[in-house]
Amino acid sequence: MKTHDRFDRLKDIIRDAGKLAVAYSAGVDSTFLLYTAHEVLGDGCLAVTARSCLCPRREMDEAEEFCRTRGIRHIVLTPDVFAVEGFAENPRDRCYICKKNIFGEICRLAASEGMRAADGTNADDMGDDRPGMRAAEELGVLSPLRDAGLTKADIRALSKEAGLGTWDKPSYACLATRIPHGDIITRDKLRLIEEAEYILHDMGFRQVRVRLHGNDARIETERERIAEAAGMAGEICSRLSGLGFGHISLDLSGYGRAEPAPSGQCPRPPYGFDLSGRT
Repeated sequence: MKTHDRFDRLKDIIRDAGKLAVAYSAGVDSTFLLYTAHEVLGDGCLAVTARSCLCPRREMDEAEEFCRTRGIRHIVLTPDVFAVEGFAENPRDRCYICKKNIFGEICRLAASEGMRAADGTNADDMGDDRPGMRAAEELGVLSPLRDAGLTKADIRALSKEAGLGTWDKPSYACLATRIPHGDIITRDKLRLIEEAEYILHDMGFRQVRVRLHGNDARIETERERIAEAAGMAGEICSRLSGLGFGHISLDLSGYGRAEPAPSGQCPRPPYGFDLSGRT
């Protein structure tokens, strides 16, 4: 089946759902799903965004702007993830705990609107270990992109055709994934990570993640940008040290999977290339 055949299948799935409340994060997948659902269902489509300390403010601002300019009804929820039992302790199933809570709120809102909740899971996600997917399935959240067989490459290609600015947007995972399992999650840690990644984005690094190990930062970026990042060591260290980081290093293996290893299995300094020049 070709990409446009899968796209036609997606539209049929959305039409059959009748009314959809799309869990919207401003990422590649959820933006395309929301765009298509709005095209098919019109006012029968609702965007629902969970705004919390786990998501960069810029992402949330982009979500609000997209809905405003497209005339899509948008409801922003403000879940307190730190009120969820077990979340801050950061166990291996933290993502499941968090998503079960957030999707639960979205499903309750959707039901009150006479809608079904839907997320942006795509066909490629099926091969990954994604506890959040398990939470969504337990709550009956629909995954139209996955059910239509649309891959990430399909979604990027179709998004480009539709003129969506997210077609080449880097993939993103929540800020809690920067903290090794077993290390306590705090609002201050999440804020520190967010500010560090803002700095690196503003320096031109699009695909970037700052891992937090105690008070130390380990930077991941695309492999083709590693040499460039090493050449900017002085500026990077100066700006990130100003936020309060101690040791700052560059992961020579490049941008990796979202979830880090448990705390006891994490690499110790210098993690890779020491940007500060210290030993």
